[in-house]
Amino acid sequence: MADAPPQESDPPPGADPRTEAAFYERLPRVRGAATALLRDEPGGRVLLVDPVYRPAWGLPGGVVEEGESPLAACLRECEEELGLHPHLHALVAVDWIPPHAAPNRRPALIHVFGGLLPPGALDRLRPAPGEIAAAELLTPGRAAHRLPADLARRTAHALHAQDTGTTVYLEHGRPAPWPRRPASRPRRP
Repeated sequence: MADAPPQESDPPPGADPRTEAAFYERLPRVRGAATALLRDEPGGRVLLVDPVYRPAWGLPGGVVEEGESPLAACLRECEEELGLHPHLHALVAVDWIPPHAAPNRRPALIHVFGGLLPPGALDRLRPAPGEIAAAELLTPGRAAHRLPADLARRTAHALHAQDTGTTVYLEHGRPAPWPRRPASRPRRP
């Protein structure tokens, strides 16, 4: 009987799984979350939700559960919060949240997926009682005034990425400070 092919979770040959597991247990932890940037049409209004457990409006979405992908979490949260099966088409932003800005003092990675609402979707939303107080479609400008500053920054950059068909990496809602490369010197013959 042939051996089973190695699985991704298998330790490398010769590794002590207990030592490797202990090593990984000591590594820092990062919280994951996923949100949906949903519009009624390309370049159109943005869907915001008013969660009862937070003091401010936001995009639909939530925590990535253990063993769950960010995309799966985004889809699950939209279904749980709104009874919505969104048509997501792209990852438009990833935002690293520093420890000082997180309630649990752990950094977080927020994945923002872009998509479009089907026609009439707002009328069919079923906000989850005890979780979502309201949902509204707002112009990007009105949405920016409704959102907290950090989320307004993230959303503005994600909207631009969605409109241009790109993905943006952010740090606390701001474009990352990419290091500049030194000017290259001409090669001597």
